[in-house]
Amino acid sequence: MNIGIDLGSRALKMAVFEGDELVECRMVESGFNPHQQAEELFKSFPPCRIMATGYGRHLAHKNFANGVITEIKAHALGARYFFPEAMTILDVGGQDSKVITLNREGKVVNFQMNDKCAAGTGRFLEIMAASLGFTLAEFGPIALSSGHEAPINSMCTVFAESEVISLKNHGVPAADIARALHLAVVSRLAGMIRRQEANAALVFTGGVARNPAIISLLQEHLGSEVLVPSLPEHAGAIGAALHAQMSST
Repeated sequence: MNIGIDLGSRALKMAVFEGDELVECRMVESGFNPHQQAEELFKSFPPCRIMATGYGRHLAHKNFANGVITEIKAHALGARYFFPEAMTILDVGGQDSKVITLNREGKVVNFQMNDKCAAGTGRFLEIMAASLGFTLAEFGPIALSSGHEAPINSMCTVFAESEVISLKNHGVPAADIARALHLAVVSRLAGMIRRQEANAALVFTGGVARNPAIISLLQEHLGSEVLVPSLPEHAGAIGAALHAQMSST
């Protein structure tokens, strides 16, 4: 049995493999002591090899993990688990977004990462949803219900929130504002993808891949299909577990 733990900025994800079979996935909020939260996730399992990835991977290695793997490599392995021919990966999590390009053998050949600003991340969408009075689960469908968009000039979370408040006070429908915010995120992500000169089918991992508006608008922007794993938020943990499996053989 091999376990992968992804200690992300907003959530902890765990994937458990028994041989080649994915037998369980779990996810909880990171909390104040993420390594302790992570230990709670797997304490019901018998002793096994654990590989950590994500922001807290080194803390996990210090406390319980047998080894670590970078998020880039973990998501590459995770994406290939779902789509074996994957060569371009977009991962959008709570606090960062990244585009990873692979060669035909699945090795990482290039990547670009936005981790200095909340723009284009799950956190940006979460804050914007709250400013409009929606949950994150409601936000994407609301954006898809609009055929219009309001002018959003800033991708800075602070300034964008001020613009949202101003637009609401001018009577702009919430759905139009939601669509504009999603388009702003998609434009930023599409720019990252194009800078990577990524021409192959795109695999979308991370929690934001659950947002239907981001997927739909991204496909429109790129003019190509976006492939979403059945467990997009667990791609990193799955990749870590697969790495644990390869390291033990």
